[in-house]
Amino acid sequence: MLKTISVLVDNKAGVLARVTNLFSRRGYNIDSLAVGTADRKDISRITVIVDCDDRILDQIVHQLEKLVYVRTVKVLSDISNVTRELVLIKVKAPASVRNDIIQIAEVFRGRIIDISPETLTIEITGEEHKTAALMELIKDYGILEVARTGKVALDRGMDFISYDGCENSAE
Repeated sequence: MLKTISVLVDNKAGVLARVTNLFSRRGYNIDSLAVGTADRKDISRITVIVDCDDRILDQIVHQLEKLVYVRTVKVLSDISNVTRELVLIKVKAPASVRNDIIQIAEVFRGRIIDISPETLTIEITGEEHKTAALMELIKDYGILEVARTGKVALDRGMDFISYDGCENSAE
């Protein structure tokens, strides 16, 4: 079962490598990985999606918590989180079909971010089923390239993790 782990770490060189090495050393495959600075420049948030059972998930969490630059580790609820992914799709788009592709992208709230004489690049943000549905509809036009960010996620509502390692809730 896919599990979402949010990890707040010090924004220092080598921290991401230490986190990903923890997974590879133990033979755990990362399904999705996204990293970026948080609202403080000295903190980064790593969102890891991993396919595992609860026993392995507990092992992963305990091992992550032992790493020096890790501040907080939280497993996000399977049903109470917001998950998004950014996908860029470059598709063949000669003038004869360009409007059709643009209309399909608009239905999915995709944006055209680049136009060339023979291609369009579409930007779409959303859950995986939404991005997959768009790609399914435009694949016959000829998808040339796809770039994905990896999934990012936050708990819904007032549950959040603080920088000092304590989970907070407004309850």
